[in-house]
Amino acid sequence: MKETAVRQREIEVVLLHSNDVHSRLELAAKMSTYISETRRTYGSDRVLVLDIGDHMDRMRIETEASDGLVNIELLNEAGYDAATLGNNEGLTFTQAHLDDAFREHAQFQTLCANMRLQSGGERPTWLQASTIVRKGGLTFGIIGVTAAFADFYELLGWDAGDPLAAVAKEAKALREKVDVLIVMSHLGLPHDRQMAQTIPGIDLILGGHTHHLLEQPEIIGETYVCAAGKFGEYMGRIEIGRDSLDGRLTFHAKCVPMAAYEEKPEAAAIIGGFKAAGQRRLSRVISRLSAPLPVRIERESPLGNLLAAGLKRWTGSEIGLVNSGQLLGGLAEGEVTAGDLHALCPSPINPCRMTLSGRDLLRALEEALLAEFIDKPIRGFGFRGSVLGTLAVDGLEIIWNPEAPPYTKILSLTVNGQDFDPDRAYTVGTIDMFTFGVGYETIKNGTDVQYFLPEFIRDVLALELQDPRALLDSARCRWIMAAKGHGTAG
Repeated sequence: MKETAVRQREIEVVLLHSNDVHSRLELAAKMSTYISETRRTYGSDRVLVLDIGDHMDRMRIETEASDGLVNIELLNEAGYDAATLGNNEGLTFTQAHLDDAFREHAQFQTLCANMRLQSGGERPTWLQASTIVRKGGLTFGIIGVTAAFADFYELLGWDAGDPLAAVAKEAKALREKVDVLIVMSHLGLPHDRQMAQTIPGIDLILGGHTHHLLEQPEIIGETYVCAAGKFGEYMGRIEIGRDSLDGRLTFHAKCVPMAAYEEKPEAAAIIGGFKAAGQRRLSRVISRLSAPLPVRIERESPLGNLLAAGLKRWTGSEIGLVNSGQLLGGLAEGEVTAGDLHALCPSPINPCRMTLSGRDLLRALEEALLAEFIDKPIRGFGFRGSVLGTLAVDGLEIIWNPEAPPYTKILSLTVNGQDFDPDRAYTVGTIDMFTFGVGYETIKNGTDVQYFLPEFIRDVLALELQDPRALLDSARCRWIMAAKGHGTAG
């Protein structure tokens, strides 16, 4: 199909699509205004509206406190026709939460062809592989797929299958029944390109997950690959018409910035209502501190120590490791609420346990003393801070020399009172982010990895804050500046 701009009178359907909003709720409210304006211009029966996943993000208090219902209500208010699941929906909420949100509240169709329940091998009643929708005299076949983080989904009771195989199956079944075949793909741009190259019959791939902004579509064979960036900054728009000469369908695709639009009052009211309810829900007291627990990005601090110790205990490991950049602030003396913990640790990051070689452990600890790692910006992978930060540890006592050259600063190291052996493997309680090779990259070499879901690291921190012995121990130094005469660690 040839990309041609069509006159307004030739437009049969306007397709609007969003992706990776990540609970930027005010921008979702602006999208609602844009959607309403488009419907006023063309009529509701000629406007198709789709979301490609990761609308939810638990870093936002309204989403956290409502278990995602604020996002569902905003999608309902805007009149979305269908949505697919992103990893922020599928991996940060339990099956019970998703059942309540999508079965009991969603007024749109939820599609994901590569997700099934482990129990019985079927999809829940609220989830379909694909659907057929009629708009403006055209019949649309719509397929949804999401990134298959199989090891994580298994812990939450899901089977995440091969998304491209699922698309191929659905596309073959739908192609002859529809005028336009669409894939809502929360897979990322590389997979979208592969899909366009290998699966025939797809007209439009609406992408997400990797936050790519395609202000003009990529055209691969007969398939248009489209995506609208991240955070609701843009909304994708595809005008579908017919060539005035031969009657073939034409697609004119672009991305429309949302910044200039006003928030739709009805959507703003939804946000405000959920914010007030969320603040009440998260006001429950977790702990009462007799002294503050500060955190430092660049060096050891009590709150970082507390989290590292919690990971060690939670996972039953010899050592606890976590980057201090996970903590966005410290805790003051007095009451600590669930809202306080959410504010300082909003990341949807899970604990994990692994076996790590002594040499890989030592390399990461040496890196944690270098500014190039401490100040390293991190984006994605569930991280909601700004920079990596140093390593907070537990189960270790590290003597180090700040004046020594890089990678020779650690002079001696003990593990739970025993001499460190670089040739030995140690069990380490840490975070899932490191298993993706992010930040302290040698930690990804760990084996026998076990993830702990659905708990987040803020749940670990909440438990530690209720233990007086853990609070007292958090002030103990793990990183000790060297006295003269020490040898090296290995």
